[in-house]
Amino acid sequence: MRPTRETTRSNEYAYFVSTQTAARRSLFQVERTARLMVDTLKHYDGTGYRLHAYVIMPDHLHLLITPTESVEKSMQLIKGGFSFRAKRELQCHGEIWQTGFTDHRIRDEEDWKRHLEYIRSNPIEARLVEDIVLYEFIGFLDKEFPRGLKPASIGDLDVRAKARTLHSEARTLHSEARTLHSEARTLHSEARTLQSPNQTI
Repeated sequence: MRPTRETTRSNEYAYFVSTQTAARRSLFQVERTARLMVDTLKHYDGTGYRLHAYVIMPDHLHLLITPTESVEKSMQLIKGGFSFRAKRELQCHGEIWQTGFTDHRIRDEEDWKRHLEYIRSNPIEARLVEDIVLYEFIGFLDKEFPRGLKPASIGDLDVRAKARTLHSEARTLHSEARTLHSEARTLHSEARTLQSPNQTI
């Protein structure tokens, strides 16, 4: 089941995106097809999106991109552009792509590095190569975390800071409440002491 996509689609964020071939056919196991996919990715780099990293596996691909407009628009260019060229240049007929794609908005620099490593290790995990330098259909065009982006972690940090402040304030109020409760018991005790002589008269 494909995870629900987030509603934020602005180009202020980088995304890790994955998509699969129709029926998980190993289309990109053929070198010419994989090369055409690389060429398609690079063709739209700088116009439809900023391409940071990619890996093309036999039946799927993973990307790190910063969309120019939206993730949907970027993927339309990639999948549609490849389908058009594959039918024209490779005589590929029938469905090429599985409908849709999955995407994950990069939260912070740690998240960025984790997904770069995922891309790097994918061919090794799939036992396609023993050393990543031997895998041809992978690229890291811009591995540096995009400083100009607004990662969601900034907001998350603000939320956590506010939560810590509220927690601290709650503890202070709790402490004050205990002090007031203690003072109230003292006053109650003093009131009973003052009432005691009156009761004995």
